[in-house]
Amino acid sequence: MIRNVLVANRGEIALRIMRACDELGIDTIAVYSDADADAPHVLAAGRAVRLGAPPPAESYLAGDRIIEAARTAGADAIHPGYGFLAENAAFASACQGAGLIFVGPPPAAIAAMGSKISARRLMERAGVPVVPGETPADQSDASIEAAARRAGFPLLIKASAGGGGKGMRMVRGDAGLAAAISGARHEATAAFGDGTLYVERVVTRPRHVEIQVFADAHGRAVHLFERDCSTQRRHQKIIEESPSPALTPALRALMGDAAVAAARAVGYRNAGTIEFLLEGAGDQARFYFLEMNTRLQVEHPVTEAIAGVDLVHAQLRVAEGHELPWTQADLHQRGHAIECRVYAEDPSAGYLPQAGRILRYRQPERPGIRVDAGVVEGSEVSVHYDPMIAKVIAHAETRDAAIDRLRAALAEFRILGLPTNIPFLLAVLDSQTFRAGHVDTAYLDEEGSGLAASKPLPAAALAAAAAHSESARAVSADRSEPRRDPWASLPGWSG
Repeated sequence: MIRNVLVANRGEIALRIMRACDELGIDTIAVYSDADADAPHVLAAGRAVRLGAPPPAESYLAGDRIIEAARTAGADAIHPGYGFLAENAAFASACQGAGLIFVGPPPAAIAAMGSKISARRLMERAGVPVVPGETPADQSDASIEAAARRAGFPLLIKASAGGGGKGMRMVRGDAGLAAAISGARHEATAAFGDGTLYVERVVTRPRHVEIQVFADAHGRAVHLFERDCSTQRRHQKIIEESPSPALTPALRALMGDAAVAAARAVGYRNAGTIEFLLEGAGDQARFYFLEMNTRLQVEHPVTEAIAGVDLVHAQLRVAEGHELPWTQADLHQRGHAIECRVYAEDPSAGYLPQAGRILRYRQPERPGIRVDAGVVEGSEVSVHYDPMIAKVIAHAETRDAAIDRLRAALAEFRILGLPTNIPFLLAVLDSQTFRAGHVDTAYLDEEGSGLAASKPLPAAALAAAAAHSESARAVSADRSEPRRDPWASLPGWSG
């Protein structure tokens, strides 16, 4: 029985997990770095334990400190959220060694799927389609070059332990091969401490479609349909939706069955995601295993909306040893859901991340809209962590209605203090390609610069608007009259 959960994370995902724990009557314990001493997730928890200095290596990546905090605070379980230590097999094993329940998959499953080479071999044995390629046993540069030539160009040189596009190089011909191998190996070693590489044929203009899976310790495994994550920039997802505009019912069933087979092949438990590349369209399309995310995904609210489930509730119950609360026959898609990520970044300046204090924050509140935010007015966006401010999820009966609802919600955001990508998100949603459902993984890299061209308002205008807002607030309070909001005339403005 889980009575106390330490949430080994920060920001919106920490708050999301704490909300689920509160609903189940489970006490929560937060951890924090010095940069997050007054952060919303710290204030929301029943108790909080300081980890250390702001750099992740001294706080949210310090597994020994987190386990000690759990012991000191009397936690029964640790929920890692996503990022940081969520897919660290050694940390999951250490939790178990300390007598703590790790709310996630077994360490062996994390380790097996954390290596792209190991995962690829497992999938081949399980009959799950994989992209044609090769993993040379001899990892010398010469052996990688020979494998690449056998696979044929264009191809990808990929790091086994990679993620987020690190340790990955596109090679279009023999002339760039040696430099690509050297660059990928160097980057992979620096980022992951592992320079193991493999080669993989390039799938032409694919979609990125992932399947949510869930398994328990009693032999039950299900899929909860797909999320289309093709709207991405430099391998980073920007907008996710379900159902995918590219899937037919027959293709959806095939991909769901393959995802469940993948989960079973690795002895999986709890929530996970099987990511596929989709080539072509309709029932003749072909899909290939890309990787498995052995954790809860950033975009899990999309699945919750269309399947009518709470994945974090299920995570906690399965971690306690209970059976899954649903069978495959219980699960059905309902309507259409779309999520986008609001970042503190400047798309017009090459998507440069922004840091600073949020001087004003007002998020949309309307039917069919869910906002998972990690900030409040006055929060500091730190240089040490991912600059995501919030996730906005729209759910409606049809895809067009969901897009319209999401667009209206984004236009209602009022954020002052630093630039955000809201104007860029609005431009993507309004683009003809997105509206038609024809986005592939190359779309934003090719067309994104045009969509990101809008400039933020000048500093003088921001200051004047803020002063006008505060003045109007005071006048309205004195006269007991409805306050006029100058931001209402600036749809989508995020300063």
